[in-house]
Amino acid sequence: MFVRSSYASDPERSRGREFGLENASARGPRSVFQRDRDRIIHSIAFRRLRHKTQVFVAPDGDHYRVRLTHSLEVAQIGRVIARALGLDEDLTEALCLAHDIGHPPFGHAGEDALQAALADHGGFDHNANTLRVLMRLESPYVEHDGLNLSWDMLEGLAKHNGPVRNAPWALAELDAAFPLDLHSHASLEAQVAAISDDIAYDNHDIDDGLRAGFLTLDHLMELPSLAEQWHAIEARFPAGSNDRRLRELVRGQIGRMVNDVLDETRGRIVRAGVASVDDVRAAGHALCGFSSAMQAEERVLKKFMYARLYLHPEQVATAQVARNVIACLFEAYAGDPALLPPDWRARLPTGEPARARTIADYIAGMTDRFAIEQYARLTGEAPEGLRNV
Repeated sequence: MFVRSSYASDPERSRGREFGLENASARGPRSVFQRDRDRIIHSIAFRRLRHKTQVFVAPDGDHYRVRLTHSLEVAQIGRVIARALGLDEDLTEALCLAHDIGHPPFGHAGEDALQAALADHGGFDHNANTLRVLMRLESPYVEHDGLNLSWDMLEGLAKHNGPVRNAPWALAELDAAFPLDLHSHASLEAQVAAISDDIAYDNHDIDDGLRAGFLTLDHLMELPSLAEQWHAIEARFPAGSNDRRLRELVRGQIGRMVNDVLDETRGRIVRAGVASVDDVRAAGHALCGFSSAMQAEERVLKKFMYARLYLHPEQVATAQVARNVIACLFEAYAGDPALLPPDWRARLPTGEPARARTIADYIAGMTDRFAIEQYARLTGEAPEGLRNV
């Protein structure tokens, strides 16, 4: 039987919504946080994640992860951790599902290009853009802009990586309209979402890297922790194929990390004397995280992944093409707003920085394939070298 911890977020004690509460019984008996989760799932921005880069740009293969499948995997890990800690599972799931909604096409390459395009207009930050999309741009309701998510949900998205000392312009504007207490830590549900993101991509990127041939079993054996686990798997399944045993390795890694987070987080909670969600926010440090040993192991893994996968020469070349596509789109729309769709053109501000930021809003909402299509329409040719798997 599930028992809610005293330090869990309570939907009955939510700080409310920016534009007020709706009729609680209008569309079924759901908690505040269940409504947040459902609004994310039903949003256009969430659906677009199925065609946005996770590791590989616009992959042709059906089995590679994209932002949507990654977000679903993060949510699965987050729910497991939240339930074990007695946290609100619905809020945790909603945060996990929404955490990457602000990513532009082509992942971090697209973000770099928009950051450069907006260098004189406040820059671009995908996390702040997540809040901008959910609070202003994704607007299915007649009465107000945005999805009108709960304060607890928005706070968690804003601060899931910790307190925000210097808020980017997009987040600063939203915080001024609906203050999110940016200088404190977020709820444990938000902290769980953040660590679940790390666990998911640390391990699933290994899986995709193996599938694409950028990583090999020999590469993985360079890491002592993975080599130790692999030898144990070989001993346990001597007749198993390497393909299946590698999947066992990835699953085992996820399990090790989840168990480590649970043990470490429980210990931190006890040592901090936390008894309420307010105590969590006032603790002055993150309560959910890896042990020092696992943290050191994870740093080695990340360094390995950058060297072997993220900064692989083919990946670097593909990212450059992606940046060029985004830069070309921004330059084209800024130079000739008539190229924008009629609805975007109609609301395009005349002054800066609002004009450049609105153009960036349009581009950031694109999927990989739509950005490729628009580039081809504007230039008359498809970008070469944009797919490497």
